Amino acid sequence: MPTDITLTMMRESLYAAVVADAMDSLGFRHQSPRVCLRPYSGDALMVGRCKTTLWADMYHEDPRPYELELRAVDSCQADDIMIAAASGSCHSALWGELLSTAAQNSGAVGAIVDGAVRDVAKMRAMQFPVFARQTSVYDSQNRQRVIDLDVPVEIAGVRFCPGDLVFADLDGIVVVPQEIEAEAISRAWQKVHDENRTRDAIRGGLKATEAYQKYGVL
Repeated sequence: MPTDITLTMMRESLYAAVVADAMDSLGFRHQSPRVCLRPYSGDALMVGRCKTTLWADMYHEDPRPYELELRAVDSCQADDIMIAAASGSCHSALWGELLSTAAQNSGAVGAIVDGAVRDVAKMRAMQFPVFARQTSVYDSQNRQRVIDLDVPVEIAGVRFCPGDLVFADLDGIVVVPQEIEAEAISRAWQKVHDENRTRDAIRGGLKATEAYQKYGVL
């Protein structure tokens, strides 16, 4: 097994469910938000590191519209995933084509929005992956704003800290805390290759029960 598993290698070999299995084995059994955050743009595996923003609803005119969200997007680094934590509020669309373009230009690889998004067709055309609860035609100005960035945030009770590793695909989203990242990725890597051996054995005629008894993986 490689001693240094890069993000590129993770994107080629791992997926959200096998990372969740690895987290389970370490006792971290609640690392995936149990809400429907579906991919509105992009359905391949998204792997990157948390760039966090905390959002709040508002009902008055904002004297400095978009200030902190623009700062957050402009400070993105390579392989960042923008995390927009809005407690599931769909008061407006927090994310769209222009923010996707700016984030992508800064090196970000996607966004996870615990709220609504818009400009879906345009984001799909630019192939920028975005997960969200739903869509909305409404702009966020004077409806929602970023109140903090680069701080720990939560989505459905799951904590996302700046720099934490995130996996997201059609099955769901899994966040890996940095303090256990090396061990979790090592276990996920081992399991995915054990699964390959099990699959090959079953395809070769071995019964599922026999394959599980032999390899201990299902």
